[in-house]
Amino acid sequence: MKYWIAVISKDHVIKGKEWKILQVCHGKKTPLKRIHKEDYIIFYSSKISINDKKPYQKFTAIAKATDDTIYQIEQFKGFEPFRRKVQFLDCKETEIRPLINELEFIPNKKSWGFPFRYGLLEISKKDFELISSKMQLTI
Repeated sequence: MKYWIAVISKDHVIKGKEWKILQVCHGKKTPLKRIHKEDYIIFYSSKISINDKKPYQKFTAIAKATDDTIYQIEQFKGFEPFRRKVQFLDCKETEIRPLINELEFIPNKKSWGFPFRYGLLEISKKDFELISSKMQLTI
């Protein structure tokens, strides 16, 4: 079992919950191959919408991968993203800033946003437990 952070705007997290899917990195397939059934994914939303300028900076959801199937859909003409099914879990949003000094995956606390630039990153069980406890995850 592995633990991940997916960087996704809050409005896309809401759509993901509605559709019970995970789509990362503008619909690329390769990042999804790293995730396997039973892995946990924490969603981090730096913004409410992809076009927003105002920062949001919250962990917004937690999901669990339900299988190992990656599939492609035609969302609209010219955009055929890859997705996988996930089960969203009951939790509450939480701010990242109070957690920065405790998170192992953020080595440089002054440039704390740097690890999020890849869109999907693996984190330790310790970091997952810290974030999920602050999000009041109920499993």
